[in-house]
Amino acid sequence: MNAQQPGPEDVTICHCSGTTLSDLLCLAGQGLDMDAISRRTGARSGCGGCEWEIARVLSGPPAA
Repeated sequence: MNAQQPGPEDVTICHCSGTTLSDLLCLAGQGLDMDAISRRTGARSGCGGCEWEIARVLSGPPAA
């Protein structure tokens, strides 16, 4: 069997809604903010444990 290995973009950020890093990056690329992403995906509307990770993703890559 030659299954493809999951990449970092496949990491689940919100376990309550199943939202992945790839989902977040796609929606952020469309200009959606945290509230709009939450409404679209359901992320941040369950336990809230993903809020800080979503904020980190939306803030962009760390400065060098």
